[in-house]
Amino acid sequence: MEGLITKTCKLVGLAGAVLALSLMAGCSQAPDPAQRAINAANRADQAASRAEAASQKAQQASASAQAAASRVEQAASDAKAAADRAEAIAAKSMASAPRGGRRARRHRRPAAEAAPAPSDSGAPAAAPSP
Repeated sequence: MEGLITKTCKLVGLAGAVLALSLMAGCSQAPDPAQRAINAANRADQAASRAEAASQKAQQASASAQAAASRVEQAASDAKAAADRAEAIAAKSMASAPRGGRRARRHRRPAAEAAPAPSDSGAPAAAPSP
């Protein structure tokens, strides 16, 4: 029986040692405070790089928008100048147009004259309606 107890004690001791080693290995996997600080600094540096890239893209978009606004303003100015020229041409052509010239007056013919001539078929001509 002593052999059985000795083997059991050795087995329990070995299992305890394995458990203790695994706990120590698990705890040693965590980085120390210096390593965590380095990792945080690296992440902050990456975030700063992304922010700088976003800032450059925003500046490019702003410059593009300003250029587009300038083009729109120039087009509006050109359109106003064209409208002013068209108005001046219209005013000039209206000033040179004849005013109150003679117009031919059309007189209406009486209804009797407007009726068609009777045909030779023998049928009476339709009377014009008043």
